Amino acid sequence: MRMRKRPNLEPRMEACAAVWIQNPEDYRGHWLSLLPGASQLHVELGCGKGKFTVETAAAHPDVLFIGVEKVKDALVLAMEKAVAMELKNVRFLSLDAADIEAFFAPGEIERMYINFCDPWPRSKNAKRRLTYHTFLEKYRHVLRPGGEIHFKTDNEKLFAWSLEEFAACGLDVRNVTDDLHANGPVGIMTGYEEKFYQMGVPIHRCEILMPAPAQEAAAEA
Repeated sequence: MRMRKRPNLEPRMEACAAVWIQNPEDYRGHWLSLLPGASQLHVELGCGKGKFTVETAAAHPDVLFIGVEKVKDALVLAMEKAVAMELKNVRFLSLDAADIEAFFAPGEIERMYINFCDPWPRSKNAKRRLTYHTFLEKYRHVLRPGGEIHFKTDNEKLFAWSLEEFAACGLDVRNVTDDLHANGPVGIMTGYEEKFYQMGVPIHRCEILMPAPAQEAAAEA
């Protein structure tokens, strides 16, 4: 879906300077300095308009949340939500997920969210999916051992393909469901997710656990 162009984009971005990190390389390895006393660092890749990011951050004020979104016309809406809610524990980056290792140090992230990413349905574009194995290797580097990826999608084929990709990479997959909200709403939803729920579209979800070094060594033995 093509994102509608936002009027006065640049002035609106600048007005959100309190939550917009324009020099993310300067924070690599010490993101938690932005929130003294923070217990964990969580990152959402492709945060879109930011509903999930800001509502989750509001529910967990002791966790630092970083929303990553390369489309500025969506990012500005996310940042404006955070500013309006006066959140102190959320920041936003405009960058490509493929560059994540340049901005986060090894083992720095405790949890990563991938919500309703582009399925790139054509096989020739599989390498662009955020659950493709080259992306998973990048995530493995920046997530701490025992860290988690929480993955949600409405796309049944992408979910089935992703489960195979996780298994091929030796990742532990838990809490797999093909209909997250079958018995009523579960957890904080994204904007897309709310629409899908109202339409009766099943939501697929799972959690991926990063192996500890001992587990990786045993797997290789």
